[in-house]
Amino acid sequence: MARNDPAIPDGVHALPAREAMTPAARKLRDTYAITPGAPFFHRTFGFWMCLDAWRQQGLPETDLATLFHLDPPGNHGLGQLGWCEAAFCPAFPEKPIRDCGDTEVVQDTAGRHVLFFKGRRQGFMPEYVGHPVRDLKTWEEDVLWRLNPESPARYADLGPRLEAARAAAAQGLMITQGLIGGYMYLRSLIGPEELLLAFYDQPALIHACMRQWLALADAVTARHQQAVTLDEVFLAEDICYNVTALISPDMMREFLIPYYQQLLANIRRRQLDRQRHLYIQVDTDGNAVPVIPLYREGIGMDVMSPFEVASGCDVVAIGRDCPWLAMSGGIDKRVLARSKADIDRMLDRILPAMRARGGYIPTCDHGVPPEVPWQNYLHYRQRCVEIGGE
Repeated sequence: MARNDPAIPDGVHALPAREAMTPAARKLRDTYAITPGAPFFHRTFGFWMCLDAWRQQGLPETDLATLFHLDPPGNHGLGQLGWCEAAFCPAFPEKPIRDCGDTEVVQDTAGRHVLFFKGRRQGFMPEYVGHPVRDLKTWEEDVLWRLNPESPARYADLGPRLEAARAAAAQGLMITQGLIGGYMYLRSLIGPEELLLAFYDQPALIHACMRQWLALADAVTARHQQAVTLDEVFLAEDICYNVTALISPDMMREFLIPYYQQLLANIRRRQLDRQRHLYIQVDTDGNAVPVIPLYREGIGMDVMSPFEVASGCDVVAIGRDCPWLAMSGGIDKRVLARSKADIDRMLDRILPAMRARGGYIPTCDHGVPPEVPWQNYLHYRQRCVEIGGE
């Protein structure tokens, strides 16, 4: 292709024409563009924890996406870089560590030692009693080699995955590279309490872990970018608690932001479509408000989720204060478990304002808990369509 020739609108070198995109792709792109008055993109955070209870309540055997008025996917996800745990290849072997009578300690695939009730793995918060990285020695001997970006097993199915991504791009679907964020990664390696001490006591260990995070993320995204242009980088971070961030702004600037900046600079340099805007999304539970300016300034974040209401997040107020921010979440899971009148009061406050603003996807502020009856969830979803359009 000559330098001045128009780029081919194949979704890789240039976006396809709007009429060539799927309806869901158009809706999602309008949301990310913060288009005032545009119909909501309809999706769920997830109701997998509810299904057993809902079936006992009489949930019909039908297609749930149709029942709950959910759109087909508007994006195509590229994985291989972890989410709540690091992208180990190979993973740690799952094996029993210690018999404790009614409970047992088991090593999980992330190398953590977890206390479980015998015969149960779901339905309660696991108790982590050990993590794989304690110092530079355990990092280098037990973990580092599992994060080797050159491991052939990482790319065993690369061809079919990229073929599927190119086909999605040709339909206008947003190509999303998901990956574990630096804080979530460090926490899964070292442990939530131990990590807070390690920032002070073992900064060299933290930087060693983050250098490998960058090396792996850069290598995998480089392979993906040989075939597709990325529309979004989506970081699973979980860096906030009920009041504010779990680490200070200075720690974020020292231990996280520089590695993010380098990865994003490398990704932008490799984009096949240099005109494409690269959206940066951060996912964190807890009160996200204090970190919004840090991520905006540090990495150009322009999408965020899921805005946990119990921690003080109000999507209407945040949307007003941050008109540049595309958002999803902010529907209080606790209210969904109350009466339909309570649900209506919540939705009448949030949905009209956020549709007028644009850039908002209504979802529960976390996974839907089993306390929510399926009829309540259906009522919530019907109201989203009534107010937010088909």
